[in-house]
Amino acid sequence: MARIHPTAIVDSKADLDDSVEVGPYSIIGPNVKIGARTRIGPHVVVEGHTTIGCDNTFFQFSSIGGMPQDKKYGGEATRLEIGDRNLIREFCTFNLGTAQDAGVTRLGNDNWILAYVHLAHDCQVGSNTIFSNNASLGGHVHVGDWVIVSGFAAVHQFCKIGDHAFVGMNTSLTQDVPPYVLLSGNPAAPHGINVEGLKRRGFSREQINAIRNAYKLIYKSGHTLDEAKAALAAAEADTPDAAAELRLMREFLDTTTRGIVR
Repeated sequence: MARIHPTAIVDSKADLDDSVEVGPYSIIGPNVKIGARTRIGPHVVVEGHTTIGCDNTFFQFSSIGGMPQDKKYGGEATRLEIGDRNLIREFCTFNLGTAQDAGVTRLGNDNWILAYVHLAHDCQVGSNTIFSNNASLGGHVHVGDWVIVSGFAAVHQFCKIGDHAFVGMNTSLTQDVPPYVLLSGNPAAPHGINVEGLKRRGFSREQINAIRNAYKLIYKSGHTLDEAKAALAAAEADTPDAAAELRLMREFLDTTTRGIVR
């Protein structure tokens, strides 16, 4: 049987694995499914059509699966999906999706989500990310894998942040961030690539140099965005050892809708 504290309220229709722990005074709603070995701390509310994977830890006072903060929301059965091995610290708020988008808010695997983080409706967050205290995402934001969003950073709705990017403390972000780019400020400005993060993740010297050169093509060459994409395509063909990394940057530029921070 799941280990449920006697003061917790767990709806009889909730689907909890036998190894789940639920702490004192927490509330689990009827449409919630929680996977093996996940721990729900004290005073946590999990509601809505929410699916949580295995080996997650939720600290006290988080609100998970609440209705979207969107005036267009009309009570549709939208969802929140959380993967495996995530750490969610105190006072986090994750909202359901809306019918105006994919209908689901997603958080991947192996993420560190620190205190007071807000994931708004329809956000799509990858895996191995770190969100520091008070980082907030507006609705419909897409965040790639291995991204770091520092404390008190705020991301405007519909923005995209590419893989391995680094968003500095107190950043106000209103445009898209290409993969590997390090930026900060209000308004946000680019400051090179996330070299330290790439080294820690095992990128080779050749790959890092190719990414640095790609950054220069986008930000230092005076190219228009279309010219930068053409230059990246040429560099991709000439740099087989880093072709995948350059392709990731070029394809991101192809799909930006808000424009990139420049």
